[in-house]
Amino acid sequence: MDRLLVLVRHGQSEWNLKNLFTGWRDVDLSDQGVGEAKAAGERLKAKGLKFGAAYTSALKRAQRTLDIVLAELGQTGVPIARDQALNERDYGDLSGLNKDDARKKWGEDQVHVWRRSYAIAPPGGESLRDTGARVWPYYLHTIQPHVLRGEGVLIAAHGNSLRALIMALEGLSGDEIVKRELDTGVPIVYRLNADSTVASKEVLSG
Repeated sequence: MDRLLVLVRHGQSEWNLKNLFTGWRDVDLSDQGVGEAKAAGERLKAKGLKFGAAYTSALKRAQRTLDIVLAELGQTGVPIARDQALNERDYGDLSGLNKDDARKKWGEDQVHVWRRSYAIAPPGGESLRDTGARVWPYYLHTIQPHVLRGEGVLIAAHGNSLRALIMALEGLSGDEIVKRELDTGVPIVYRLNADSTVASKEVLSG
């Protein structure tokens, strides 16, 4: 049985382009982001991958990425579930701020801690651990059963919601996962064993 799970971080957003903290703010893809989503779909199509279920967040940059990928695959009939459990990490008071302005306001070291620590949240926001606390149950109860039944699952989400998921899949520590960079629009193809552990992983870049 092919227990297929594919993760795609949404294409570049308009706020990625402007170097702004986005979080739960609902911004669209940039032109480059649309191109990245199309390229993701083309790479998955070249692998001949078929999906029976798709999941995304409640935010349009991830939803639009998923729609574009499925269109490129010719699989627009795949059932899609949208849930804020897969939303990006909430950056709280940092949301909407330019990252350079945030460094001027709070200091480079403090902003670095908020961005790259596992358990420390920015004011009014979520840490990566907090993000995982909503991602992990949703994956285990809602998504994983479809993967293990061999239905083929595609998830289009965000840098930090996907980091939380990858942490669980690959058994990484908090220190390890915060160092993991995820490129926009680059599919990560996992195949799972019957016990839900990872059998193989392939990153479809370039």
